[in-house]
Amino acid sequence: TTEKNKYVSILLAIELIWNLCEVLFIDAAPAGSLLLHLLDWVRLHKSDVDARAREVLQSDSPAHHQSYWDVVISLVLQGRVDEARQVLSKQASLRAESSSVFKRMDVLLHTMPIFNPTGTQTLTEFDVKWRHWHEECDRCLQDNTFASNRHLETICKILVGDEDTILEQKELLSTWYHFLVTRLLFTHPTIKPPDLHYYAQVHTTSPILLSLRYCYTELKLVKNKYYLLFYFNSDKFIYLFIYFFLRVFFHLLAVDYFDHCPEFGRVYLELQIERVPLDTERKAIKVLRICEDRQMSEQVRSICKIMAKRALRNNRLGSALSWSIRAKDAAFATLISERFLQDYCNKGSFTDLDLLDNLGPAMLLSDRLTFLGKYREFHRLYGENRFSEAAKLLLSLMTAKIAPRSLWMTLLTDALPLLEQKEVIFSVDQTYELMSCLEELNSGTKDSSQTDQDEDIESTKTELLRLALARNLAMAIVKEGTIET
Repeated sequence: TTEKNKYVSILLAIELIWNLCEVLFIDAAPAGSLLLHLLDWVRLHKSDVDARAREVLQSDSPAHHQSYWDVVISLVLQGRVDEARQVLSKQASLRAESSSVFKRMDVLLHTMPIFNPTGTQTLTEFDVKWRHWHEECDRCLQDNTFASNRHLETICKILVGDEDTILEQKELLSTWYHFLVTRLLFTHPTIKPPDLHYYAQVHTTSPILLSLRYCYTELKLVKNKYYLLFYFNSDKFIYLFIYFFLRVFFHLLAVDYFDHCPEFGRVYLELQIERVPLDTERKAIKVLRICEDRQMSEQVRSICKIMAKRALRNNRLGSALSWSIRAKDAAFATLISERFLQDYCNKGSFTDLDLLDNLGPAMLLSDRLTFLGKYREFHRLYGENRFSEAAKLLLSLMTAKIAPRSLWMTLLTDALPLLEQKEVIFSVDQTYELMSCLEELNSGTKDSSQTDQDEDIESTKTELLRLALARNLAMAIVKEGTIET
């Protein structure tokens, strides 16, 4: 049992550091978001607060429970201010004579700025807002606002980041890293990852901190040093350990370890990659690079297909097309190209122009993607007033049968502004080819799904095209005849 407990303790310590590695290196949390991740990290490994909070709130008289103030302060120490306000409301309702100070504390907790990584607020704007709030907390202390209630005064001192007061809560904090994260929350919420170990160094020299320093100063630079993993002599135990943690955490450390297991490493890595939840595009890209670096072609295709389908469901056509190209999935690239073209027909403009303008050889993945790329090129040439090149490209899309027949009328309509230029753009032969395409389109089977209004619109377009083509033909004949003379 003693031996088992020792291994359990080691595993818990490894998990603690492993989770921290995920925050620092896998998610690579930036300033602002970093502290939010560290708070989650603390809450994950210091979960006894929830059990005590339930015990207090489910009691007959929560405000008189012996652990009441410990729970309130513990929630504040973990940055869970909304939950702290909820528990504080139990006390406030019993103390009518001092309700004003409870309300003042409720306002401070309620207005505490919390950075939102997905919001529009910049880090600078957040910092300014946080400093104003911090000054307000300090003003309350200077004015002795909470002098009548020592518990509220303690909370206010925590809010301003008073080190001595926070250290007095060592029984509630219990670990150096909880103290560190709490102190940063109330003194430096916009801390950047490179600065983290400097703050840690000031407060403690615990074994786990040494591991943190190792992570920051060595892990990114030195590979093949897996001290934690080699606590155990049994390879089988190590495989089981990594297998267990990879179900939840996918880390570069474990990937590199698998690289150095010659017999089963690659097999296990392939199996685990299939189980990694691709929660975000950034995470998918990281996993994809791991697979590409190891020439794991099946896993690369699978990841790209999953991300392409997800992007398409969210109507993010550019992202979906990019993933399908990366997967070399011709069928899916065709489907997304169709969606791009449908959007163009409905809106009259393309989205994701940067992607479409830089397809390069990737447009050869499928015929529809080739057409999409070339059709976008036509619009770009037209926008740059390179009319002759645009006309030649437009005509080639139709005569080479690259354009789907359903879009012929759209392409012919695109030719109208070129036909109406003062300068002759289409030559005699080119004009005849356009006329031939128009007649071929009109001689085909009518679309039974078209309404009478649609037919009228198509008929009007046809007449306009015939007039424009006839006018252009006459001008082209005169022009070419003059040149020959």
